[in-house]
Amino acid sequence: MRPSVEITKQCSLCEIGRPGPDGKSVLCVKKGVMAPEDRCRHFRYDPLKREPVLLPKQEHDPDEFKL
Repeated sequence: MRPSVEITKQCSLCEIGRPGPDGKSVLCVKKGVMAPEDRCRHFRYDPLKREPVLLPKQEHDPDEFKL
């Protein structure tokens, strides 16, 4: 299944990678220590590692919710 939003392949979003102890690197089973923005052919997207984009708060009129 393909995500509806185009995802940039990077180690920080990979299923295989784990955050390093310094917080500035990713530990990869396949490639070793990698920078978070690096990538390789073993990339597998993990949606739980992605930080959601927060939308600006909007004010709604109560009339919008009436049927």
